This record gives sequence, C-alpha cells and structure tokens, in this order.
Amino acid sequence: MNFLKTFQTNVDTAIDNFVKLRKDKIFIKNLNLASKQLISTMKNNGKIIFAGNGGSAADAQHLAAELVGRYLKKKRRSISAISLATDTSIITSLANDFDYNYIFSRQLESIANKKDFFIGITTSGKSKNLIEAFKTCKKKGIKTVCLTKKNYPKNLDGLCNIVIPVTAKRVDRIQEIHIFVGHLICENLEKAL
Repeated sequence: MNFLKTFQTNVDTAIDNFVKLRKDKIFIKNLNLASKQLISTMKNNGKIIFAGNGGSAADAQHLAAELVGRYLKKKRRSISAISLATDTSIITSLANDFDYNYIFSRQLESIANKKDFFIGITTSGKSKNLIEAFKTCKKKGIKTVCLTKKNYPKNLDGLCNIVIPVTAKRVDRIQEIHIFVGHLICENLEKAL
C-alpha cells in the first residue's frame, strides 16, 4: 500500500468517525453533562484530575497543561488541573511497593476530595489501574468521567458517573477523538471563566 492510499483511507475513516460522532445522541448528551459538571467543579474551586496509560497518559498530561496554562484565551486565570501519569517517582514507587494496578487510586487517595472531578482515559475500557481509580473515586464521592470506546465494558456504567464512548474502532482513531473531546472540554471551561 503506498503513502497516498494510506493517507486517503485514514482521512476518509476520520471523516466518517466524526460524522458518526456528530449524530451520536448518547455521546452528545454525556459530553454536555460532563461539561456542565466540570464547569461546576471549576467554579467551586475543585481540581480536574486526569489519568491514562500510554498515549492516553500523554493526552491526560496534554489536557492538564492546557487548563493550567491556557488553551485559546491569552489572558485568564489558571484552572486547577493535574495528570496522575506524570510523576515517575510516585508511579514507580507505587508500582514497586504495591502493584501497578494502584498507581492512580493511591494518588487519588492522597490528593482528591469531593470537590474534584476525575477523568479517566482508556481506549479499551479495561485498564485495571483506571478501574481501581474509579472505585476509589466512588468511595470518596468524587465525580468521574470515563472517556473510552463505543463498545466499552458495561461494568464502567456502575463505576463512573458518566461514560463518554466515541465512535471509532481502531485505537489510534479512538485517541484522535479523545483529544478532540478533551479540547472541547478545555474550550468550554475557558468560556465559562
């Protein structure tokens, strides 16, 4: 397969995914609900806490940076946000002393409270360390969103306040929509300031 064919196929797939997303009533309803709750969190001086693995960890870090720094507005106050995937000393000590499944939940135990909002990003919906994080949030009364794929494991419905499933099927296409959703959230939060 040559480059041009790969390019065309990927562009066509991306367009198709976004067209489906635009028509997905569950996605739109859940994204709107999450945006409202995130704005409330921000206005009540709560933190927005992100976590994910691999590419989703990079997205978590990226989105936290957009909120703490700036997204589109040149002058605005900082929005309290953090990624749990960035502190290698904490992550490696927790993985070593406890288990990798607890690298996020243990951090949430120490820094999160009821005013905060947790966003877990998982392309599969099966990441054990995010499942543990959602359990910890549920125990602590912290609102949660899971950004995941369309056919996600249904146990997430009982663990998360809101599940935002995206229309793509391939991991890289799912991640493209996840960062799009993250940017929408950043834009809505900035507009609410």
